[in-house]
Amino acid sequence: MSVTFPEGRTFDFTAIGRLCIDLNANEINRPMEQTMTFTKYVGGSPANIAIGMSRLGRKTAFIGKIADDQMGRFIRAYLTREGIDDRNVLTDRTGAVTGLAFTEIKSPTDCSILMYRDNVADLKLAPAEVSEELIAASRMLLVSGTALAASPSREAVLVALDYARKHGTVVALDVDYRPYTWTSPEETAVYCNLAAEKSDIVIGTREEFDRMERFDRNVDRSDSYTAEKWFGARAGIVVIKHGKDGSIAYTKDGGQHRARSFPARVVKTFGAGDSYAAGFLHGLMSGWTIERSMEFGSAAACIVISSHSCSDAMPTEAQVREYIERCERGEITAG
Repeated sequence: MSVTFPEGRTFDFTAIGRLCIDLNANEINRPMEQTMTFTKYVGGSPANIAIGMSRLGRKTAFIGKIADDQMGRFIRAYLTREGIDDRNVLTDRTGAVTGLAFTEIKSPTDCSILMYRDNVADLKLAPAEVSEELIAASRMLLVSGTALAASPSREAVLVALDYARKHGTVVALDVDYRPYTWTSPEETAVYCNLAAEKSDIVIGTREEFDRMERFDRNVDRSDSYTAEKWFGARAGIVVIKHGKDGSIAYTKDGGQHRARSFPARVVKTFGAGDSYAAGFLHGLMSGWTIERSMEFGSAAACIVISSHSCSDAMPTEAQVREYIERCERGEITAG
């Protein structure tokens, strides 16, 4: 294994970053302009991954900030119900609001998100508000790229990364690039690189890595170039996602790993990356092979994209195993 997790910690997994609200269109197969009703869910990539890890039986905590409003209270209550420790989820008192994400589902493959991210509470998390004790008590810290997009949140993340390095906590970076959050491509590259340099596991799409390599010479968009760059820093595993073409996991020992994919009756495309990350990281923490971890993540992603929600649809380990078995029996086909 290219990454070794510390033992004897209170928490398996702690995430830091975005807590927001997803409002998913109920009238699917039509544009946003014609959509009249939405269903509310907890959202935000790190929140979804934390929920996924908790559903998979991992002792999970979260570091973040929520608004002092009805939506913020909804988020906290949801985390509590999911068994996620919220001692380091703080309430903003400055008048910041909860971020909203309206989803548009024109077809199973044509989905988009309309984000409202002005003056949001999750980007108000300050460095002094990050609990070193919580990170020291965690086997893994997940950092989401969106938390690096503005101050003081970006400084809070960098402090959290320093705490993780100090205490031997494994760091996973999910690049999670959202264009509406950043002010320039240069800013994106600089801060995502700063985080990746301190990460043991780096997960992103080919397009996200291209943005991080804005100042590099990877003109051929080479996956092996990308992996070697981060192996030269600290990473032991680099996962590069290629959408419908699957993912490749590179390991520092020179390995390249792929896993089989599964059919899904797709409702929408968003949420796949978060469920994949939860399943994959759970597999690694379980001591599984890279291929088995990737396979488990892929099956978890199929379950979520077959559902209307993201957070609510995060599966348990038994549900993922059952899905794989049903696919092997031919009971589930693409559609």
